[in-house]
Amino acid sequence: QVQLVESGGGLVQAGGSLRLSCVASGRTFSSYAMGWFRQAPGKEREFVADITRGGSNTYYAGAVKDRFTISRDNAKNTVYLQMNSLKPEDTAVYYCAARRLNTVAVSEERRYDYWGQGTQVTVSS
Repeated sequence: QVQLVESGGGLVQAGGSLRLSCVASGRTFSSYAMGWFRQAPGKEREFVADITRGGSNTYYAGAVKDRFTISRDNAKNTVYLQMNSLKPEDTAVYYCAARRLNTVAVSEERRYDYWGQGTQVTVSS
């Protein structure tokens, strides 16, 4: 059983940076690969990034590649999303998610077993 709590969202101007954090409960955090998704009003939830259990591999959506960086600290049960060069189109509720099974389809929501409540990120121009 895993509970996920996101933090770090807020209002930022275009071109600015923000770092999101997601803290997981329990002592088995390292057993889960972790992902970030986002959803803007009226739009489908979309994949942002994923990181494998030991942090050896990362995956990014094309829209955020070269601007966002996903990382994790297993000793702190935390996964991060560093967001740089933010654009208004990055405005969304950001969710972290955990998956137990290996998959090549990291962008699919159904691959993830646990979800946080989300944190709002608003980028103004």
